Formats: sequence, structure tokens, C-alpha cells
Amino acid sequence: MSNQALHFAVIAHDAVGQRRKYTDVPYIVHPIRVANIVHEFRGTKDMIAAAYLHDTVEDTNVTMEDIQSNFGPDIAVIVEGLTDVSIPSDGNRELRKAIDRQHSADASYEAQFVKCADIIDNSSDISNMDPSFWKVYQREMKLLLDVMDKVKTTPIYTAATKAVK
Repeated sequence: MSNQALHFAVIAHDAVGQRRKYTDVPYIVHPIRVANIVHEFRGTKDMIAAAYLHDTVEDTNVTMEDIQSNFGPDIAVIVEGLTDVSIPSDGNRELRKAIDRQHSADASYEAQFVKCADIIDNSSDISNMDPSFWKVYQREMKLLLDVMDKVKTTPIYTAATKAVK
């Protein structure tokens, strides 16, 4: 399933021409790194598949229905928990992040686990490439990690916490 998820994510991100901010490399390098972190911390195969897919609904033309029909309900639940639900009309960045933070707090253990890997990978890029935004991101991720109760006792949570210090 992981190879199918990787292939699906490559096509989805390429279809919209998405590139990684700061480095302009193909976007898929980020989901691959997130999946590798999930694997390193002994995440399940479904978590690894969801890591490959975690930005497809937010950033491409893929829908949750596409995820469900191609990967089944277990992976779809993880991806849904990783997908931001706020929209621009919800208000300013702070209000939108609060909405998304509550969504993450309500998400499954598996989604929170993958989100920790996402935070670890993004922290590395942002802290090195955008010091002014790093301060904003750091504050937002500390608030997010504070509400991710389902994974607080895991090594990946500890690593994510260290990544945003």
C-alpha cells in the first residue's frame, strides 16, 4: 500500500506543479521525508501510506473521496485527521490555526503520530531557510503539540517537541 500511496502522491503533486518552498525541488521530497521519519519511529504501514498522502487533499486536486476509494477507510481517516479544515473566510491566521489545532486534537493517534513527523521535517526546512517565519511557525507548533494528547508519551512526540525548541 505504501508504494501505491507514494505513486499516487507523486502524480497528484506533479499534476499541479507543486514545488517545495525555499528549495524549489519537487514537492514530493517532503512527503517522502515525512514517511521516512514515520518509518524510523516504527509507525505502521498505514501511517507510512498516510504520510505520503498527507498534503494531497490540501494542496492538489485530490479529494477525501479519492483517498477513501483508492486506499480504504483506515488510511482515509488518518489523512483526514492530517488535513487542515479551516478556510480563508474563517478569519485571520490565528483563528484558522486555532480551528486546525482543534481538528488535530480530535484526530486519531495515527494522525497525530504522522503530524509529529510532519512537524519534524518542516521545522528543519523553516528554521534553516526562513528565520523570521520560524518564530511564527515555532509558536504555532508548540501550541499544536500541546493539544496532541494521544501521542504525548511517544518518542516521535519528544522529537517533534525538540524540533520546535
